[in-house]
Amino acid sequence: MSITLRQLRAFVTVAEKGSFTRAARALHMAQPMVSALIRELEAELGFRLFDRTTRRVELTAAAAEFLTDARRMTGDLDRAVRRARDIGARRRGHLSIGAPPLLAATLLPGVIRAFAESAPGVSVTLYDRHIAAIGALLRDGEVQLAVGTFRREEQGLVRVTLIADRLSLLCRADHPLAGRAEPGWAELEGVPLITLRPGNGIRDQVERGYEEAGLRAAPAIELDQIGTVIAMVEAGFGVTVLPPYALGPFAAQSLVLRPLARPSVTREIELVYREERSLSPAAAEFVRLLRIGAARLPAMPGAAAA
Repeated sequence: MSITLRQLRAFVTVAEKGSFTRAARALHMAQPMVSALIRELEAELGFRLFDRTTRRVELTAAAAEFLTDARRMTGDLDRAVRRARDIGARRRGHLSIGAPPLLAATLLPGVIRAFAESAPGVSVTLYDRHIAAIGALLRDGEVQLAVGTFRREEQGLVRVTLIADRLSLLCRADHPLAGRAEPGWAELEGVPLITLRPGNGIRDQVERGYEEAGLRAAPAIELDQIGTVIAMVEAGFGVTVLPPYALGPFAAQSLVLRPLARPSVTREIELVYREERSLSPAAAEFVRLLRIGAARLPAMPGAAAA
C-alpha cells in the first residue's frame, strides 16, 4: 500500500477542523471513513497523527512537522487540477500557427479575432513565412497547426481541406480576355504573364495549368509579393493567374477576375498538424473557427466584387 491523496486530504482537514466529525462534514464523507483513512496513513508513516481527547483531537509532534508537507502536496495538486481545467475550458494556454503570407493576411486575422473572443486566456503566435519554412516549423514542433498548400508526398500529417479554389485570370477590365466568362488556358499563349517567383505554391499551380494546356509558362515579370504582382497588372504590364481569395486585400475597380477553363485547375488550402500530436481543446476550437473563416473566403470584399 502507498499513501493516497484521500488520506492526505483527510489528515489535513482533521488537523484544520480539530474534529473528525467536522472534517467528515467538510469532506462529504461518513466519519468512520475519515477515521479509517487516518489509520491507514498512520500505518504507512509509522507514527500516530492525533492525540484524541474528549473535546477535540490534537496533532502529535511528529504530525505537526508532517502537516506542512501534506498541505504543500495537496495544494500543488489542487493548483495543477485548476490549471488543467482552465486549459480544458480554454481559459489558458498557447497556440502557434503557421501560414504563408497571403493566407496569413487574408484568412488568419479574422479567425484569430474570433478565437480571442472564444478563448480569451489562450495566447496565439502567428508565423507568416513561405510554405517550405512553415513545413519545417511543423516538423520541428515549433507550430501546432499549419495552413497552406502542402505536397501530397509529405507523410505523417493529418489533413483537413478548408477550401478548393479554382485558379482564375486577373486582368484589366479593358484587356481583350476580360470579355470572356471562362477564358481557356490556351488563350494565354503570347500574353505577358506576371507571376510570383519559383518556389511559391501559387506559382507551382500556375505552371501546372500551363503544362496541362500544352503551353510553357514564360513569365514576363517575376516578383516576390502578390500585392506587387496585382499592382503591375493594374498598371497594364500583363495578366496574372491566382486563386480568387488572393485578391481580397488588393481590390481594384479596374481589374476583373475570370475563372480559367480547359483545364480547370484547383488549389486546395489545407489545415495540417502532425498525426502523432492530438489536438488540445484550444487547437480544436481554432480549427472549428478556421473552417468557418475559410468558408467565407470567396465572399470577401474584392473577390466578390471581381
